[in-house]
Amino acid sequence: MKFGVFTFGSVEMPDRGSGPPAPTDRRYTQEEMWRTTEQLVDLGIAADRIGYDSYWFTEHHFQYEGYEVTPNALLLGTWLAAKTERIRLGALFNIVPQWHPLRLAEDFATLHNLTRGRAVLGVGRGTVPRELLPLSPFGVSVGSHDNPDAQDADAKNRAVFAESVELMRLALDNETFAYHGEFFDAPPAGIPDRGGFVEELTLVPRPLYPYEIWQAVTSPPTLEQVPKWGHTGVFWNMHHAFVKRFWDRYGEVYEETHGHSLAPGDSRRLVVSFRIGDTREAAIAASRPGHDEFWKFLGPYGWSRGYMGEDGKPAAPGLIPTLEQSMEQRMYLVGTAEDVAEGITFYRELLGCDYMILFPQFAGDPFALAEEQLERFMSEVVPLLG
Repeated sequence: MKFGVFTFGSVEMPDRGSGPPAPTDRRYTQEEMWRTTEQLVDLGIAADRIGYDSYWFTEHHFQYEGYEVTPNALLLGTWLAAKTERIRLGALFNIVPQWHPLRLAEDFATLHNLTRGRAVLGVGRGTVPRELLPLSPFGVSVGSHDNPDAQDADAKNRAVFAESVELMRLALDNETFAYHGEFFDAPPAGIPDRGGFVEELTLVPRPLYPYEIWQAVTSPPTLEQVPKWGHTGVFWNMHHAFVKRFWDRYGEVYEETHGHSLAPGDSRRLVVSFRIGDTREAAIAASRPGHDEFWKFLGPYGWSRGYMGEDGKPAAPGLIPTLEQSMEQRMYLVGTAEDVAEGITFYRELLGCDYMILFPQFAGDPFALAEEQLERFMSEVVPLLG
């Protein structure tokens, strides 16, 4: 198996946990938040040294609370690429409606070429309205527990996202291109140029190496679209039964669209949160503060909709799960090295996957703990996988 590494890159929080302070009561200094960026780069260097296949930043904006403080994953990836030798780099995810798609395509192609093909283009629609609305030229938001009446805004988000993806792919894959849609006009009519008018554009640079697009899959409509595009689907924070259902449906839609079947693990990736301890009790104790801080922040945004309720259906919006619930539903693999290996084996057998993304740093956890966990996973868990 191959493994990647993903972290939100939150500021270290000694008071992390389920109690106060409330997420929005946190406010970190610019120096503290920048130190986190430096620590993220250091962790990426460590991941390369330890032997991981990929390393993933996030793209988030305006989060003075310190949970996700990296607004430009592509720029960070370029800096990290110069300090590493072989690890692949990307973002889970670049929030496409916050970009002009041609600028995102240019920046990705630059990173991909500088790294001689080590970049992966991760794309998503976003999670937090506070980030999307100030940056979107089309007033795009996203549905969440904070705005349950935002179905129209969410539908517009999907439409802008789909058009953006189509335009990016045209630009990345073709020497010349033109696109005229509802939201984007490339090039707009009537641009004078040397006695004529611009009819086509050329992206400079374009990728000189084969590239992949990975996309977040968290809802049924997205699940129906991603395999049609042929993007690699990324699944996270879902009950294992829901993961299995989504995983298999992805394969069905892919075969219906492209006329051939996928091997069990192809074009799909699973993100798993984990924590190794000398004993199961020690691992649980070390996990609880960061786990609870994570869900205290993100539960109200609807992130826990992948949990299963007692009726076997998705949990009600706004659930803030306990660590015990997360472990029972196999979203968090917590325990000894043997326990974590059993969880990895469970998913390998359930899904047929041979590539997983590891989430080693829960919200507010020390970076030293994350690096220790990556070392322990490779030295203690991987040998048990056979």
